[in-house]
Amino acid sequence: MKSSSRIQDILKHPNSITMYRMAVIPGIIVIMLFPNRYCTFLAAVLFSAAAITDYLDGYLARRWGLVSNIGKFMDPLADKLLVSCSFIMMTSLGWIPAWVVCIIIGREIAVTGLRSIMAEHGQDVAATNLGKYKTGFQIAAIIPLLMHYPYLGINFHAIGMFFLWGALVLTIWSGIDYFTHFKRLFKE
Repeated sequence: MKSSSRIQDILKHPNSITMYRMAVIPGIIVIMLFPNRYCTFLAAVLFSAAAITDYLDGYLARRWGLVSNIGKFMDPLADKLLVSCSFIMMTSLGWIPAWVVCIIIGREIAVTGLRSIMAEHGQDVAATNLGKYKTGFQIAAIIPLLMHYPYLGINFHAIGMFFLWGALVLTIWSGIDYFTHFKRLFKE
């Protein structure tokens, strides 16, 4: 009875869901320090659960009219930290090319800075459809890449690399799109 009540309380506060997503990040990092079939599978499960909360907190905030400035700031920050830390851990293990991760994280930092400038000028900082596709491909890449090892005869690393290349293309494309769309801000 208490756990059901606790879940209902959490769902009434979408920002707490965002905070739980951030709390998962150290767990993924620690688990990835021991790269074996079981730990990497657990890391993929934790990442998947955190990725689901990314949709859930935004949906609940809009549905119940609980959109807040802290939520607008913390939600994308939690996403960037979750994605960046996962990519960095896989790079440290030699599972993915470091230059790809540098481009992805560099774009995330640059666009976050641009969005801050846009917000100061009263511009809409909502994610574009292209940005949402980029995020979808990043998540679709990270989950099988975290698993890394073959399971049931399926080469999850190869699947993850396929989505990683797609995420790279969408990362560059959406970054260029953001900066060309708001280039007038640089003239001020």
